[in-house]
Amino acid sequence: MKNRSAFIIACILAIFCQYTRAQSIPSDTIGGYKLVWADEFNNEGPPDSANWRFEKGFVRNHELQWYQQQNAYCHNGMLIIEAQRVHIPNPNYVAQSNNWKTNREYIPYTSASINTRGLHSWKYGRMVMRARIDTSAGLWPAFWTLGNSGPWPSNGEIDIMEYYRGKLLANIACGTSKPASPKWYSIATTISAFKQPGWSQKFHIWRMDWNAESISLYMDNQLLNKVLLKDLVNRDGSNINPFSQPQYLLLNMAVGGDSGGDPSLTTFPKRFEVDYVRVYQQ
Repeated sequence: MKNRSAFIIACILAIFCQYTRAQSIPSDTIGGYKLVWADEFNNEGPPDSANWRFEKGFVRNHELQWYQQQNAYCHNGMLIIEAQRVHIPNPNYVAQSNNWKTNREYIPYTSASINTRGLHSWKYGRMVMRARIDTSAGLWPAFWTLGNSGPWPSNGEIDIMEYYRGKLLANIACGTSKPASPKWYSIATTISAFKQPGWSQKFHIWRMDWNAESISLYMDNQLLNKVLLKDLVNRDGSNINPFSQPQYLLLNMAVGGDSGGDPSLTTFPKRFEVDYVRVYQQ
């Protein structure tokens, strides 16, 4: 009887928590913003295919991980992006290749990268993520956006949350006259500067406020970076501002690569845990 009562109480608490969490989705926020899209990751299993697409393989920045769908899944109301250390054959391996994506005989790590490209994009608004990131050596998690049209970086990039090598970055990039060479507006803040013991064990809220005048990036309501849109015109003579077009969302956890650092002494698997992603507009 005692065990049965405990089981019933646990069930009631679980239902209450789910109800409370569902009720926490606000329809309005200060400043007249209204919720227009959200993923609360309340399903079990793969992320909702109506919201997210997957990248596959070795993708960018000479990173060490192979992106694959099975490393992203929803569990207990969270999106989990999990990086794992592996030693499996690279299916695209080509002996003597000069291409970094094909000259690796083996895949040393796997992870996942998901995005809303071709499914959801927005021009202006407030984009919010509540998440917990692991700050171990070699990890490179990110919550960011790219413009729908144009080659990178002339399509515009906003790094709402990016972490590597002890630093939290808030970045905005536009294009220049040189292909694949961005003009960065970047501010890096060391994790130690927040003076919060156990910072990486806690969930934090990252936010972007983007309108026709400026882009502002926050962590736990602390302003990390702000850039005026008039300063973000591509430096290629086109007079195109990439932030006057819709942008789509990306979530990923990279390992190593050009900026991620050395993961060799880090114990895997490691997780990037996302409670929710929400988009508001005025």
